[in-house]
Amino acid sequence: HAFFQKEGFNYVQTPLITASDCEGAGEMFRVTTLDTDDVASLPRAKDEDGKELPGVDYGEDFFGKAAFLTVSGQLGGETYASALGDVYTFGPTFRAENSQTTRHLAEFWMVEPEMAFADLTSAMDNAEAMLKSVVGVALKECDEDLTFFGKFFDKGLKARLEKLVSKPFVRVAYRDAVKYLQEEIAKDPSKWQFPEVEFGTDLATEHERWLAETKFESAVFVYNYPKSIKAFYMRDNDEDGGETVNAMDLLVPGVGELVGGSQREERLDVLVDKMKDLDLDVEDYWWYLDLRRFGSVPHAGYGLGFERLVTYVCGIENIRDAIAFPRYPGNAEF
Repeated sequence: HAFFQKEGFNYVQTPLITASDCEGAGEMFRVTTLDTDDVASLPRAKDEDGKELPGVDYGEDFFGKAAFLTVSGQLGGETYASALGDVYTFGPTFRAENSQTTRHLAEFWMVEPEMAFADLTSAMDNAEAMLKSVVGVALKECDEDLTFFGKFFDKGLKARLEKLVSKPFVRVAYRDAVKYLQEEIAKDPSKWQFPEVEFGTDLATEHERWLAETKFESAVFVYNYPKSIKAFYMRDNDEDGGETVNAMDLLVPGVGELVGGSQREERLDVLVDKMKDLDLDVEDYWWYLDLRRFGSVPHAGYGLGFERLVTYVCGIENIRDAIAFPRYPGNAEF
């Protein structure tokens, strides 16, 4: 909060209940007041002739349409940024992703800044400054705690955090990152769980950590990802005809991906075409498209998973230890 307010950002709140899938991945928790215990009573969807279709008619539900818990405050953040300039939101987000890794939660908190009149470089600059500020404060104010974590969890913790604060972050294009990985994997593919890496591969944690821990021994921004593995709202790169998008991930030693962000697609026609390609209902996003239809500006932003930041700063291996009431597949205690 202190960093963003010093930088002139406005703190805003975005909805937790939404009808929009920000990531376009469909991994969302549904919100409904329909009686799902009495399946026979559920209203059925019908076509124009009144013939029943597979599925439920959510027009009869509480909100008059299908509703979900948000996976990100970003789309709402873009709305605020169009009016207020630089904004940030910090709130809970939800992912119905069946993942049992040490890096994923079904409910977690996200810091999400959105900057008007900004491009991808602006987003990377801000993310780097924010992390250096937050970690720098932790080193200064929480030295006793970090010494404890360094003693019992991660012997090199303080040195790694001090290096993050003092050294510039590396920036490398996705194509180059793939090339470096291919060269390394070719030496001994048996050492890798996912040895197949090519343009279009969604990098796994082992790839991300090798880049940050071994190749560069530094925090690394990987940018200009293939369009096929990123969300619909990311701006197509003009230089390669839209094969890649203006997106970035920040990879850090010990964790892998810590931040994900992009410049947003502000061109209405390009955005509509991308949504149709992904079978997203344009009508559901009328308000988002209106931001472009009635005048927009280049803008960019990113998301930082707060619990992932806690694991990084504290040297904790499992993200479930970074939140008091962890939610993950098969567990919703307390």
